[in-house]
Amino acid sequence: MEEYPHLLHTVLDTTDVRGLAEFYRELLGLRYRPGDEPPSDGTPDDADWLVLVDDAGARRLAFQAVPRLEPTTWPSHDVPMQLHLDLTVPDLPRLEQHRARAEELGARLLLDRTDDPEEPLYVLADPAGHPFCLFVA
Repeated sequence: MEEYPHLLHTVLDTTDVRGLAEFYRELLGLRYRPGDEPPSDGTPDDADWLVLVDDAGARRLAFQAVPRLEPTTWPSHDVPMQLHLDLTVPDLPRLEQHRARAEELGARLLLDRTDDPEEPLYVLADPAGHPFCLFVA
């Protein structure tokens, strides 16, 4: 049986990481990944990356800080909807295998960060141009 990448979570760009995470946490009944909870000691909340999980601890949504974000004008196509997927594989050989497979299916390489020992990854664009990350987890 062929192995496929695992969808880890969907990442939403935002200029207000905690605010958007709180919206979805409340809306969907999720909780923060351990360590991502709001500060309780009065220190400033400077989170630039947060993850929400379900009751079983499975990742559902992540939020990434960006300096600016133009809201979508959907259903008009002046500013399209924006998000990206994080896909994981178990090891470096499979990372290379699935990068090649994605390119065979029509993906385009946007960033090669496989020299990062902490988190080797590729950022690719799907055939429509939407970015997604493929990395070892």
